Amino acid sequence: MQTALGQLIDVMNSARFSMGHIYRQLRYWLDCLLLKWVPPSLPAMQLGLHGSSQNPTMVQFFTWDARHPDMSWWEHLAKEAPHLAVLGFTQIWLPPPNKAMEQTGRGYDAYDLWDLGEFDQKGSVATRWGTKEDLLRACDTARQCNMNVLIDAVLNHKLGADRTEAFRAVRVDPLNRLRDIENERPVKGWTAFDFPGRLGKYSSMRWNFNHFTGLDWDELAQTKGIFRISSEIHKGWSRWVDTENGNYDYLLGIDIDHRHPEVRDDLFSWGSWILDTTGASGFRLDAIKHMDRRFLLEFIKRTRNHPGRKRLFAVSEYWSANLQSITPYIRAFHGQTSFFDVPLHENFHRASEAGASYDLRTIFEGSLVKLRPEDAVTFVDNHDTQIGQSLESWVDTNFKAQAYALILLRCHGYPCVFYGDLYPNDECFDEGTSRILKKLLLARKSFAYGPMVDYFEHRNCIGFVRMGDSDHAGCVVVLSNDPMLDPTTSKVRMNVGLHQGATFHSLFDDTRTVAIDHDGWGAFPSSEDCVEVWIKTGEH
Repeated sequence: MQTALGQLIDVMNSARFSMGHIYRQLRYWLDCLLLKWVPPSLPAMQLGLHGSSQNPTMVQFFTWDARHPDMSWWEHLAKEAPHLAVLGFTQIWLPPPNKAMEQTGRGYDAYDLWDLGEFDQKGSVATRWGTKEDLLRACDTARQCNMNVLIDAVLNHKLGADRTEAFRAVRVDPLNRLRDIENERPVKGWTAFDFPGRLGKYSSMRWNFNHFTGLDWDELAQTKGIFRISSEIHKGWSRWVDTENGNYDYLLGIDIDHRHPEVRDDLFSWGSWILDTTGASGFRLDAIKHMDRRFLLEFIKRTRNHPGRKRLFAVSEYWSANLQSITPYIRAFHGQTSFFDVPLHENFHRASEAGASYDLRTIFEGSLVKLRPEDAVTFVDNHDTQIGQSLESWVDTNFKAQAYALILLRCHGYPCVFYGDLYPNDECFDEGTSRILKKLLLARKSFAYGPMVDYFEHRNCIGFVRMGDSDHAGCVVVLSNDPMLDPTTSKVRMNVGLHQGATFHSLFDDTRTVAIDHDGWGAFPSSEDCVEVWIKTGEH
């Protein structure tokens, strides 16, 4: 709150401000003030094996174009599960397991949520990721390795309808969806979902245009645009969505109306069914800025209100690098979901672009993990930030390892590691980054515990100490963003507490050592890789 208030004072003192800017800053300050009464989300959720003291860590087990040449993706996951557990992962974020509009679809082009690769629909029984049997075996294997799985829930839209329907709609301005640019007129849209291959198993609901709010193609006029559907139940977008573009209810495809009672009942039932079927421990909620947040809040509460699900995990994707846009949602969800820290990712991206001109002391400015660490799921990259994707903002190799050290080895936030940075692939893999990342994961699992003390004193070289606890010795971390710095002379002087007179060695090269004086101080250098982790000699 002090940061928000300070920003407001800076704005008021500036000669270059608008009333709109002041209003936004006032609202942000008020949101930060009200957040004091919002319970943090992560402490109430299951992040790992119940009763374990191990640091929890999530892995996103897919990339945008993920495929395995020799087996289904679910079989690949089952094979890798023991290795993931050794690295210290406690949760696995799965790609959307539902049937897509085409066999190669990732699941974000959602056709049938109730088909997990069981029915002959859209050209195959299996999804891109495999069959339902493969999925259930992979989930069971993960649990046997003491890891939970998360379902990527795509509840915003549908694609790949089985037939068209005639109805009335209004074309709206894409930049202001509250402004009509045509009168209401007849259209024809791909809005009828019959699911002929499933024949009503699990759910008898057949979707029609009354279950949707908008679409982007008029088959009758062969016209592309954003059309607001005039349904029998609701005429208009939901009010309870993000205000970008006037109203951001519509994102893509055939936009679901979450106010419709039949829609609500079907999606509420699916939420419980998918958890019961797979044994998953929670959800990653896709594209929440485009969905009625009252529905989402009830969806989370209903799925959690079940024996054994009180600690259901939920993380929401609200994509904005502006923390001021995210805070109203944190307040609205009142501790029922955590959020991906997109602002921190954006800081990492900017740091990788700026190189040595970036001031590392500011790396957490404007981030969710700084404002609300117990609501923040931190990450470096994901499938959407890959080069060529819609939200491209890739963190390059010159800062990738440093960014992972900042999310994995600190005591704040819940980190998520991207498959594309860990496993060889044709999209975004870097062998050097993967080598360092595996070391950092093991450091998180074995050493990064206890209180943290920051030494953010130099713009290009910072450090912090994890003091350890009764079961772990702790570690010292040094980061740099200037490869021209001489690691033998650019050092960060830090105090390691009770380890007076000890020797610390590099986790990456045990021939490199630092002597600790009798007051607990040592001068810790970085390395040529710009990331260094130091542990007490004799600790394993």
